[in-house]
Amino acid sequence: MIVRIWRGRTPADKADTYVDYLKQTGVKEYRETDGNHGVQILRRVRGDTAEFLTVTWWDSYEAIQGFAGDDIERPVYYPEDKEFLLEFEDHVDHYEVVVQEQ
Repeated sequence: MIVRIWRGRTPADKADTYVDYLKQTGVKEYRETDGNHGVQILRRVRGDTAEFLTVTWWDSYEAIQGFAGDDIERPVYYPEDKEFLLEFEDHVDHYEVVVQEQ
C-alpha cells in the first residue's frame, strides 16, 4: 500500500467552499481511479489561513499513475484551484505503508 500526501493552503474564509470543490474534483477522481483505496482530507485553520492535507491510499505506484500521470511526484491541479490556493506546491510525498494497525 502506498500513501500519497499533498499539502495546500487557502484563506480561512474560503475553506468550506474549497472542501466542496475538492469533493467535486480531486476526491471524485481519486475514487474513480482503479487501485485507489480511499481519501482523507484533513483541515486545520490557523488565524486567517486554512491548511489542508490530502491523504490518498493506493495499491501501487502504477495505480497512482492512473490518477497523476507518468510523473507521480507532480501534484494534480484543476483550473479553479487558482481561486482558492495561496501557493502551488511543486511536489507530493509518497510513503510505503509498513505497519497498519486498526
